[in-house]
Amino acid sequence: MKILIDTHLLLWAAAGELPVKAASYIEDKTNTLLFSPASIWEVAIKSGLGREDFVADPISFYSGLLGAGYQELPISGRHALLVSTLPPLHKDPFDRILLAQATSEGIPFLTSDKLLSQYSGSVIYVG
Repeated sequence: MKILIDTHLLLWAAAGELPVKAASYIEDKTNTLLFSPASIWEVAIKSGLGREDFVADPISFYSGLLGAGYQELPISGRHALLVSTLPPLHKDPFDRILLAQATSEGIPFLTSDKLLSQYSGSVIYVG
């Protein structure tokens, strides 16, 4: 099954710190793991802010995802338009585009964000 992974879980996976429930999906070799350019963008922005609590390098993060076999799910205009139809349950633009991508593509969205689990559709909450 194809699964779009949220940014936080991607970072945890890169650090080897996945929650058990998330690991069961990510380590399942029958799943095709997808990431969004929005996750790379989010890491690049947060990294560029120089926050001490955020030390991920966006270049290493991106190459690490590709090296680990994750596939990139490009963002389309259709995905961007779908964001405008989502209920305003979550304000984070990165999470909203990720959710729109998964919804538009008809694939599950794996997240550790409880707020995102309130959206209808194929959200898999692994908090």
